[in-house]
Amino acid sequence: QVQLVEFGGGLVQSGGSLTLSCAASGNTFAIDAMGWYRQPPGKQRELVASMPTIGDTEYAGFVKGRFTISRNNTGNTVSLRMDSLKPEDTAVYWCNAKVWVEVGELSDYWGQGSQVTVSS
Repeated sequence: QVQLVEFGGGLVQSGGSLTLSCAASGNTFAIDAMGWYRQPPGKQRELVASMPTIGDTEYAGFVKGRFTISRNNTGNTVSLRMDSLKPEDTAVYWCNAKVWVEVGELSDYWGQGSQVTVSS
C-alpha cells in the first residue's frame, strides 16, 4: 500500500505560476513511477507528466515546455512546477504512483486531487 498526499493548488491568474507537490508514504520502495494527471471540467482524466524511477520523463503535448516535473532524492516526493498557466489548464490535478504489487504487476495509486483554477 502507498498513500499519496498532495499540497498546493489554488487560484492563479493567466500567465502565472503554481507548484503542486505530492508526498508518498508506505511501501515507497515499490514505486516504479510518479506523475500527475488532470481532469478538466467535463473531460476525462489525462496524463500531464510522468517520471519513472528508471527511464525517461514523459510530458503531455499540451505542456509544451511550460511545466516541469521533479522528484526528490529519495523518490518519495514529486512536484509539478507550472508556468505560463492558461485558463484551459483549469482542472483537478491528481498525483499518481505506479507501484509494483506483484512480480510483473503494477497498480495505480492516487492522491486526493487538487483544484487548479486559472482566471483570464
